[in-house]
Amino acid sequence: MELTGDKLKELTNAIEDEEDDDEELDETLVERLIGLTEMFPDSVRNAVCSAGSFSWKAMQWSFSFSKSAMWVAVSAGTILVLPVMFENERAQMLDQQKQQEKQILLGPHSAMSGPGMVPPGMLPPGMVPHPHQWHPPPASS
Repeated sequence: MELTGDKLKELTNAIEDEEDDDEELDETLVERLIGLTEMFPDSVRNAVCSAGSFSWKAMQWSFSFSKSAMWVAVSAGTILVLPVMFENERAQMLDQQKQQEKQILLGPHSAMSGPGMVPPGMLPPGMVPHPHQWHPPPASS
C-alpha cells in the first residue's frame, strides 16, 4: 500500500486531531467527579451525602466508644486481677519456703510428704499404701 500525498496528509491530520483531543481531556479528578455528580438528581446526591456523613460519624463514635471501653476493661482488670496474682505468688513462695525448712530440719523425704500423709513405716500391720487410691484394710473374720 502506497501512501500518496493526500492519504499522508489525511493520516497526519488524524494523528494531530487525536493529540489535540488528549490535551483537551486533561482535567483533575475533582473536576471529573463534579461533572459526574451533575448526572444524578439532587435527591440522590443528598441521600449519598447523608449516608456518607452518617457513616463517618458512626465510625468516629464507635472508635471513641471502643477506646473508652478498652480503658475501663484494662484498668478494672489491673485493679482486680493483679492483687490476686501477687497474693497467689506470695502463697506459693511461702509454701516453698516451708518445704525447704522442713527438708532441712527433717531430711529429704519429709518435704515430699503432705500434711495428711503418714510415712510408710508408721502404717499398722496389713495396710499397704497405694499411690493412687486408698483401700480399707481387709475385714477380719
